[in-house]
Amino acid sequence: MLRRRPHRLTAVDHVDFDVAAGKTMGLVGESGAGKSTVGRLVLRLIEADEGSIELLGTDMAELSRGDLRRMRSHATMIFQDPYTSLDPRMLIKDSVAEPLIMHTDDSRATRYDRAYELLRRVGLDAVHMERFPYEMSGGQLQRVAIARALITDPSFIVCDEPVAALDVSTQAQVINLLNDLQQERGISYLFISHDLRLVRLIADDVAVMRHGRLLETGPAEQVFTEPEDAYTRELLAAIPGRSPRQRRFDGAVSGHHA
Repeated sequence: MLRRRPHRLTAVDHVDFDVAAGKTMGLVGESGAGKSTVGRLVLRLIEADEGSIELLGTDMAELSRGDLRRMRSHATMIFQDPYTSLDPRMLIKDSVAEPLIMHTDDSRATRYDRAYELLRRVGLDAVHMERFPYEMSGGQLQRVAIARALITDPSFIVCDEPVAALDVSTQAQVINLLNDLQQERGISYLFISHDLRLVRLIADDVAVMRHGRLLETGPAEQVFTEPEDAYTRELLAAIPGRSPRQRRFDGAVSGHHA
């Protein structure tokens, strides 16, 4: 359970879920629901006032600053805007390799070899290593951010709206890449998004948030086909392109269950 009360304002409250090893939990809800706050709480980028967070078998609240720094080689985050995680003054190869400076004793040559290997894996090549962020497209930068997140071989990644700023074609490419990497490496994802279409493509389980509270959790197929909460039904009904049968639900959708 996670709870945060900055300035006496409860941002998230009574949020309780598990992310299975090698699986994806989709955390969905409208803007302002508290999804990104949960992602930051999980990694202890911000502190919870109450509750407990267990990550990779470790009680996050018990970690010292040094232990927390080491934990972040195993658990990391991909942000919505890759510009926020990349230094505009650094070459791409240096941005991708940078986490290895903190977490390993590898030589510069070894770090660059590893950066090149991962950039190639996410669909970029050697020429991109020598560029600055402003010389690359949004889709390319998001691939760079993914490579940077993977550089320390993490077991768990929080993906905070990782494709929201990309066009539909690039979104599909990045989702497919994340799925492929999960199959190869057994990575667990907490995939945060307001777009249920994307969540359905990647999530094994789904948690629905509204106003800082968790309304519904369950296997993705169950939540998408037999939603229990009225707010979940409202979100599903708003998905463009759903058939009349898919859009029809019994009961009103103006409110949500307590």
